[in-house]
Amino acid sequence: METGSITQYVDFAQLVLYVFWVFFFALVAYLTLESKREGFPLESSDLRGGKGREETGLLPMPSPKVFRTKYMGDFTAPHNRDVIGEPIAGQPINKFPGAPIEPTGDNPMIDNIGPGSYTLRSDVPDLTVSGDFKIVPMRVTDGFSIDDGDVDPRGLQVKGIDKVSGGSCTDVWVDRSEDIIRYLEVKTTSGKIALLPFNFCKIKEDAISVESILGAQFENVPSLKNPNTVSLLEEEKIMAFYGAGTLMAFPRRRESVF
Repeated sequence: METGSITQYVDFAQLVLYVFWVFFFALVAYLTLESKREGFPLESSDLRGGKGREETGLLPMPSPKVFRTKYMGDFTAPHNRDVIGEPIAGQPINKFPGAPIEPTGDNPMIDNIGPGSYTLRSDVPDLTVSGDFKIVPMRVTDGFSIDDGDVDPRGLQVKGIDKVSGGSCTDVWVDRSEDIIRYLEVKTTSGKIALLPFNFCKIKEDAISVESILGAQFENVPSLKNPNTVSLLEEEKIMAFYGAGTLMAFPRRRESVF
């Protein structure tokens, strides 16, 4: 037999190849199970618009694992935070899987549907590595200012796609970890305080324009529990509201372009 042979038909290189195959398949199975800690089990489509059956795929769900964090407490995954008891406020327009869903609620922009969908994140503020609130208005933090070469949005009117003013900008909310602007604070015409995601607006010399919603709809932006902080869940709902407006701010937006 040649060097490295164990028997006439099996040698060391062949055993190494078999071990690699076993290791590789075990790795794929492990990564597949771990990936199911978020977003699983899947929910199949229900042609009646209700909840479909749950599906886990070829491999079962992994056993629960507890992640212990320094400031945010313990998290268990898989979790049931995304389980929503009530059916969505919409109905498929055709009876086939994957058919577009037409909203049926009174206000589809807050019904957790389509581009306004959101996940049920923890209802606590995000924190920096040192445990401070991560996203705060400039009035409560030092070290941030508007560059002299940029337009200061504070005091400017905030207008929707219909050019109607929904209120005025009263402050700028910054991210202490990333050193960037996250939101503009808007005081609506009724006096309500609402947040406007910075990526949904365009700051001009004389006004702030928002293409996703109408001026009057600033009154419907999800509210904050604390005027100086925003929770992860509140961020989800606020971003979802403006996202929903890109399709559902008014009926015409859901129609064909042509």
